[in-house]
Amino acid sequence: MNLHQFRFIQEAVRRNLNLTETARALHTSQPGVSKAIIELEEELGVEIFARHGKRLKRVTEPGEHVLKSVALIMREVGNLRRIGEQFSAQDSGTLSIATTHTQARYVLPESVAKLREAFPKVNVSLHQGSPEQVARMVLDEIAEIGIATESLAQYDDLVTLPCYQWQHMLVMPLEHPLARNEHITLEDLAREPLITYHPSFTGRTKVDRAFAAKHLHPRIALEAIDSDVIKTYVRLGLGVGIVAEMAIRDDGTNSDLLARPAGALFGMNVARVAFKRSAYLRNFVYKFAELLSDKLSRELITEAMAGHTHDDEG
Repeated sequence: MNLHQFRFIQEAVRRNLNLTETARALHTSQPGVSKAIIELEEELGVEIFARHGKRLKRVTEPGEHVLKSVALIMREVGNLRRIGEQFSAQDSGTLSIATTHTQARYVLPESVAKLREAFPKVNVSLHQGSPEQVARMVLDEIAEIGIATESLAQYDDLVTLPCYQWQHMLVMPLEHPLARNEHITLEDLAREPLITYHPSFTGRTKVDRAFAAKHLHPRIALEAIDSDVIKTYVRLGLGVGIVAEMAIRDDGTNSDLLARPAGALFGMNVARVAFKRSAYLRNFVYKFAELLSDKLSRELITEAMAGHTHDDEG
């Protein structure tokens, strides 16, 4: 048996047992993939996949056990590579980060700049997506670290730690009628068209729950994944915006908008970092986490990766 066979069966599962797609993803031929899988099955003495003719139909019960063992082996192969990279070129390489647009646009720039200053030979690769995509990129080892507010803590194969707290902000034109209200309530907002995030992004679930708890049915006039897009449509008068506080900065770019804290209405949110369980983290990965938050020390991350829980969100 060999690593090529392990990669083939893993990719076949990722591609819903479609060998044509598997071969394309691995830049090889379909007959070659099929032959390698059959040879592995013959060597192990079990069928990893049930078949209908030449088509793979499902993973067998012994196949499930094989895949779990293969996942462990491939994870350690990845760790071996990172160990080699760590000690052959300790201060160089590529840090791959999976994150959402809001984090990439408003939170990461300062930390990335400081990392590049500390490790000038380290390149940074940013992968943006939904929180679910962020989690998947870390699990698939496309990224070494993931940063998002939703979803990350839902995966058993991810080690996640709280990074920082944030709240939503209400944004509206300076002349908007609600701008005269000293206190804005959920009932006030339910009477206005609202512009906010897509349901899977940037704490939107807490916004929805707050309205639902009071049996209110707000009118969402526009949904987006980009805070700047939300603010653009607020400026056009399409409604009141609900954005992450990171997107409201005192740099003069938002001087035409009134911003009000909305933590009392929707509660606080926690941005989290995620690492793949049992992954080997290079020095500059730890350094980047420390730059993101003074809560994320190397010692804390090492203990969490070893299975010791640290999840104080306060």
